[in-house]
Amino acid sequence: MAELEIHHEEGHHSDPMGQKVGVLAALLAVLLAIVTIASHRTHTAAIIHKSTANDEWSHYQSTRVKYHNLELGQNLVTIFGAKGGDAGKMMADFSVQMNKYDQQGKDIQANAQRLDHLTELDEDRALRYDIGEGLLEIGLVLSSLYFISKKMMFPVMGVAAGVAGAAIAISGLFMA
Repeated sequence: MAELEIHHEEGHHSDPMGQKVGVLAALLAVLLAIVTIASHRTHTAAIIHKSTANDEWSHYQSTRVKYHNLELGQNLVTIFGAKGGDAGKMMADFSVQMNKYDQQGKDIQANAQRLDHLTELDEDRALRYDIGEGLLEIGLVLSSLYFISKKMMFPVMGVAAGVAGAAIAISGLFMA
């Protein structure tokens, strides 16, 4: 029966710098995960706000159609020269309904514009998260190149990219 020999590398020494770079890479990976999740959630919020804004604009359009139908009714009563109590009552009813739909339209329009504004804010915030995410990914890859090359320039560049990415992502939190 053949014996199994296990060879150990001699002169195995610890790499304290490698340990530090490993911790740096882990920190960059955690920051990357956080920014990625924030980016995805913000993109989702933008889609939801845009969808709701589109619904509000459709509602606004239907309200305006009702308003214009009432205008048409007033114009027809006027053109055909209807007189009397029924015509007066109809014109008064048209006027009340027109005021109602005019106010509703303004309220709906204001809400749709607010939702459009929220969509734009979400998209701007998500863009900052995306840029931060990309820079954090670059920082992680550059830092990891230390393990292949044993050159300190890679973790230094990785830290620079990571700090820039984190700063840009954090700036997304303060958008109003």
